[in-house]
Amino acid sequence: MSLWLFLLIQFAVLAYAFVGGVFLAFSDFIMRSLAHTGGVGGIEAMQRINREVFRWVFMGLFLGLVPLSLIIIGYTATHSVGPASMLMALAGLTYLFGCFGVTIFFNVPMNEALAGMDLPDSVTQDYWTQTYVPRWTFWNTVRTFACAVSAALLLSGLALSANS
Repeated sequence: MSLWLFLLIQFAVLAYAFVGGVFLAFSDFIMRSLAHTGGVGGIEAMQRINREVFRWVFMGLFLGLVPLSLIIIGYTATHSVGPASMLMALAGLTYLFGCFGVTIFFNVPMNEALAGMDLPDSVTQDYWTQTYVPRWTFWNTVRTFACAVSAALLLSGLALSANS
């Protein structure tokens, strides 16, 4: 394995873990806390979070892991054979489908729907309590596990590769 790929994979392991850690915080306690604020507090806070997320390091890691995962998949598919390369390719695929894909097809549409709603409207309250919080949290938990699995697979592949 080349030095550049070795360093890239080490960075990816950390990035998968960091992104998964953000998602874990939301699934573990942030969404529950926002749901318990009563009134419009949780909705307003989540609308703000969904706007602010585009301005921070998180989006650089989250979006940057897409091409990084593709590079890892492509490199391992064309330059490596064996269990180590399979684990690394699976790590990239898990992130692409289990994290990025879930975000695009499930979490983002719910965020966009919430962003367009008026805070004092009863329809907004119903959407928040009956749809948004339970479904968004479920899909966010899927993203959390996908990131954790990606990091573990990549780390395992790296360890196997180092022992070969």
